Amino acid sequence: MFLHKTPLVLKWIYPQLTWSKPTKEKVLYLTFDDGPIPDLTEFIIATLNSFNAKGTFFCVGDNIRKHKEIAERAIEAGHSLGNHTYNHMCGWKTELDTYINNVNSCQQELEDLGVKNTLMRPPYGQISRKQISELKDRFDITMWDVLSGDFSSKITPEVCLNKSIKATRNGSIVLFHDNIKAEKNMKYALPRYLEHFSKLGYAFKTL
Repeated sequence: MFLHKTPLVLKWIYPQLTWSKPTKEKVLYLTFDDGPIPDLTEFIIATLNSFNAKGTFFCVGDNIRKHKEIAERAIEAGHSLGNHTYNHMCGWKTELDTYINNVNSCQQELEDLGVKNTLMRPPYGQISRKQISELKDRFDITMWDVLSGDFSSKITPEVCLNKSIKATRNGSIVLFHDNIKAEKNMKYALPRYLEHFSKLGYAFKTL
């Protein structure tokens, strides 16, 4: 089970994390976790480009290693890249030193691309207070306030789209995925989400 709109209580419990960027302006921040991978990440880049939209890709370090040219394509298209650990590591199940080393390994992949990154998103949104304390001075630990749910086989593409639209507010950080599990829902929802908010005059910017 998951909620498409992040509960306010989580923002209250973890105020040191970035959940959204409140503003009166019509601005949204689309983010994509788990890539880069062939085809799907490239689909996202092309779709964003068709709406003159920019996004932020929270990349798994090992995927950067395997698909460096796709990561470079995202950079060339004007998108931002952030740290999503090297092995998509769950913070709640990982010792502090192991987790930090895994983040550092991903950071090295980003630096090798020439990316001066300060963004980090914990896989599954799961990170311990000790891990936060260790990383918060180096990174903007970035969560989300709209979870598309594209990864779930229990919702239809239409529900993915409609729930995401309903949860969105000015300054929302919206989470989609570029992984195979999310492909069906994401490929349906992303272009329609972009079309909906573009017609309302919204801009899509990098974090």
